[in-house]
Amino acid sequence: MLRTARELLAVRSPLDAELMVSELLGTWWSQQPGLAGRPQTRRRRGDVEELVGEGLVDYAAGQGSPAALALLSGIACLGTTRQAVKAEQAALDLMERGVARPAWAERAGAVVPADCYIKSDAYYDHDEVICVFSYAGEEEHALVTVIDYNAGGLLKDGWVTSQVTKLLEHCRDLVEADAGPAKAAFRRVPAPDVRRLLESALEVTETIANPPVTTTFPSYHAFIRARIRTLPPSQTNPAGHRGSATSGWAPSGPSPSGSALSGWVPSGSAHPMPALQGSAYGGSLQASRQHSDGANPAVAIGPGASRRPVWRQDRRAMLVVEFLASDEAEDLSDLEAASRCADYIIDYGCDQDFGRPLRVSPAKLETFLLDWLPRKIMLTSSEQHAMPHVLVAWSRWAGAKSGLGMAAIGSTVESVFDSMPTFSRVYRDPASFGLEPGLVARLLPDRDLEALPRRVFAFGVLEGTYRGTNLSSLDPASPEHRRILLAADHDGLPGQAPSAEHLDQHVALAERLWHGDPPELWEAAQRLLDLGLPRHAVVHALIDAIQAAGHDDNAIRLILHELPPEPD
Repeated sequence: MLRTARELLAVRSPLDAELMVSELLGTWWSQQPGLAGRPQTRRRRGDVEELVGEGLVDYAAGQGSPAALALLSGIACLGTTRQAVKAEQAALDLMERGVARPAWAERAGAVVPADCYIKSDAYYDHDEVICVFSYAGEEEHALVTVIDYNAGGLLKDGWVTSQVTKLLEHCRDLVEADAGPAKAAFRRVPAPDVRRLLESALEVTETIANPPVTTTFPSYHAFIRARIRTLPPSQTNPAGHRGSATSGWAPSGPSPSGSALSGWVPSGSAHPMPALQGSAYGGSLQASRQHSDGANPAVAIGPGASRRPVWRQDRRAMLVVEFLASDEAEDLSDLEAASRCADYIIDYGCDQDFGRPLRVSPAKLETFLLDWLPRKIMLTSSEQHAMPHVLVAWSRWAGAKSGLGMAAIGSTVESVFDSMPTFSRVYRDPASFGLEPGLVARLLPDRDLEALPRRVFAFGVLEGTYRGTNLSSLDPASPEHRRILLAADHDGLPGQAPSAEHLDQHVALAERLWHGDPPELWEAAQRLLDLGLPRHAVVHALIDAIQAAGHDDNAIRLILHELPPEPD
């Protein structure tokens, strides 16, 4: 890496230097130590940053060469907080020893933010955020980032261009010439609100396991992180801030009244713009799909932008009633199944799409139908048959209610029709798991299909007889019945009957597994099972880990990350 850093000595532009250092720092961004298959979390990335990033700073500090000083100057601008502090001190030490530093180092990181823009379309699938910077009025450049709301609101792509004027003109021209099924929009946005938006989106990217970012994202990650820090912060703490990964912002979207909910307006999906390919600093602006006559709710920026609407159950129920009473739903024959399907559609919009149940788009509905639903919800046979038809009716009703144009609604409906054969193929009926329907119903009273494997694991026996009790008659969701089921699970194991305290530990673990609390618990169990450990041994390993961590939720998560322990 230090040999590669020699190229920094031939660079004159601070922007070129920062991008080169960012690319170097990105070489290990997606890496993680330990065993394969472990979740790639912020803690794991932090371990790598300490091991490799800070190790590189220490190594460069000991070399005393101009290339080492150039690298340290770049890391002082773009590294993590710890890396930057160490790199700055090491660079000052080398300068005091008379090592020459490159001319660009005086201006590196000393950027001034200018205007910020968001390019969006009526589907609200993505935001393309453009932030303009300069070095005291010189070397103007734009950072373009993409936020994907169908992937949890993560920041998935970014690049830089020096052709700022051409970029902005191209965005305006695209919006004016937009003739697709939904109308694009392009607007200037206050820099503090853009900072809040990008900080939250980057936090999502850095928190989730294996984020679906582009292949070039790691090269720009450090640069993006540093540029976000230069944007002015908000004057007040956003209302409704709860400290979650996405609490700093919420995208706009259609509300039941047809108005825009407070927050950001995400934009449509993207494709490369050939006009800007090959620009001086790489990357081409990705333009939204071309859409036509659709109404865009007005952008609401400010403290209200941080509020993620909370949908109470009574509001969700009223929305179902309103939908079923509409003209679009009059041809649905099985109203009971249609009602339950509408519940799932609304729950997905409220809980997974930032409180926007009325937002419809081809990408969102395909994700719901082909990814979330088969993975998450246990549908009855009647619901499996009804769901695509309910989704078509919902697309027409919600699209019209939110002001989406007829062409855009037609494209959305067409995407649902196209997805129907795939849905029939990818949705796995619980009966195909080889489990009795009655047993599945006992384990999934909440229809949470994703919970089935961990709940089956939590209870070693669910049928048979134990001390005169028919286990098939017991409800695993009942704390009292759980205790009997777990006592029966110990029947026949070597040793004495479990003590009340020992059984309490099993009950507490089963409660956590039932609810998936925390998610790291089931992930750790699967890793241990993959090593070939017997189920009961895995159960005790999890109990021991939780006992060692105490009552601190963060400590529990961290210790579960370490299962199985690293080999010596």
